[in-house]
Amino acid sequence: MSQFVSRLSDTIKQVVPLIEALYKDIHQNPELALQETRTAGIIARQLREAGFEVTEKVGRTGVVGILKNGDGPTVMMRADMDALPMKEETGVPYASRKEGVNAKGETVPVAHSCGHDMHTSWLLGAGMALSQARDAWHGTLMAVFQPAEETAQGSQAMLDDGMTDLFPRPDVIMGQHLLQHRAGTVCCRPGQVLTSGDSLLVRFFGKGAHGGMPQNSIDPIVMAAAAVLRLQTIVSREIPPQAQVVVTVGEFHAGTAENIIPAEAHIKLNVRTTDEGVRDHVLAAIKRICIAESRASNAPKDPEFEEINNYPLTVNDAEVAQKVIDAFHGQFGERFVDMPPQGASEDFGRFGKAWKSPYAYWFVGGCAPETYDKAVQEGTVAHLPGPHSPFWAPALHPTIQTGIETLLTAAGIWLAR
Repeated sequence: MSQFVSRLSDTIKQVVPLIEALYKDIHQNPELALQETRTAGIIARQLREAGFEVTEKVGRTGVVGILKNGDGPTVMMRADMDALPMKEETGVPYASRKEGVNAKGETVPVAHSCGHDMHTSWLLGAGMALSQARDAWHGTLMAVFQPAEETAQGSQAMLDDGMTDLFPRPDVIMGQHLLQHRAGTVCCRPGQVLTSGDSLLVRFFGKGAHGGMPQNSIDPIVMAAAAVLRLQTIVSREIPPQAQVVVTVGEFHAGTAENIIPAEAHIKLNVRTTDEGVRDHVLAAIKRICIAESRASNAPKDPEFEEINNYPLTVNDAEVAQKVIDAFHGQFGERFVDMPPQGASEDFGRFGKAWKSPYAYWFVGGCAPETYDKAVQEGTVAHLPGPHSPFWAPALHPTIQTGIETLLTAAGIWLAR
């Protein structure tokens, strides 16, 4: 165990019960992206009680807490707060039964099925522990609670709100995410950690007509369908096999009746890449193919392209990540496990780019040990519920304490006296 966390062990034990209660409360009351007003209010109140200087409504609903403790480095730690528009099916006593209104004005079920409630709880716990043990460290802790990670809006909204001018530049930035690994385990790696993600809406335009008189139409369904098939050749024929690329068409919408050829069709697609040059090529190829299929059909005009969202690559600074890995080895021993890059995406990296500060991002396991061990024996680990599953219910213990300890272990590299 690291000396820093060892010095804080009694404080951590005192904090955990309070954090468990806060976690259950936030879990039962999830809020959609840029609607996290209740969650933000809880965070602001807890931070003020712990002695932080608190700034609210950064990027609409974001919260930033500053805890100064003499001269020393500035360490920024970030957690995300928003939930997902989906129904929870975990069956836990504190499950969400809430509904919300999404950006389209639709009433939808809402659940913390990605673990952002745990991320928020971890950071609150680490902040409380540091507040109560100021003799053990020096410097400044910046606790950032970000909205709208699920829609890729939150980090940019906070930066657009003048975050880099309002707060001191961090010497290092840190973040972590809950995963369905064995509870109590932690994973970190240098270099690329997560992919970049781009989501697009493509509208195809044709000419409507009677289904029995197709010669009078320019069918947008045919051109869009041809484009969907052709888009798959980007990965198979334009990108080197060594590169990691995914192009997924997840939505296809057109028409109102089977005997009407519509005038428009649209698709929504998602792209995941691990290299900026490859990303640029894929996005350009998508436009080239969609325009070519449209022109081949003699469409009245080219397709329209609308960005739904985009996530940058998450690439850990090699030096910072190695320091964190070494500290985790010392703190967690065999509970530190290796992990390849993950296929998901995050908007966390924008903070490092904006401040030109190095960052590290890592993962904490939350699957009940007995459940995980059984899955290993049966060879069914890949089928365990995880983020974005309606059945994802992390084990509270030792997950809560582990996540607090990871933040404190990493912060101690820079802040410990």
